Amino acid sequence: MKFPGRYKFSDKTHPLTGVMSFILGLISAASVAASVFLSFKARGAAEGRYALAVLLALIFSAAGIVLGIMGRMKNGCYYFFPNAGIAVNAAAVLVIWIMVTEGYAAGGF
Repeated sequence: MKFPGRYKFSDKTHPLTGVMSFILGLISAASVAASVFLSFKARGAAEGRYALAVLLALIFSAAGIVLGIMGRMKNGCYYFFPNAGIAVNAAAVLVIWIMVTEGYAAGGF
């Protein structure tokens, strides 16, 4: 029997830890982007609250990577959100790492 359209009849679900990982990744990426934008707008004079926002984004990204891995380890579910969460959080950590190392190399510390 063939059903019209593209319906999926499955008991698979999206793991909650994967969705939370993706949301934390979006929050951390937005925080880093806003901090960089506001620092550029202030002509490089980054305030302490921007550094605190980036530090919190690093903590959120670390938690998001852990949650994404936990969601990826579950069986019988869709893996879109855990994979996307791991990717977004890893990208945010990479951007923060590049900002810190380039700031150190430029003598900003």
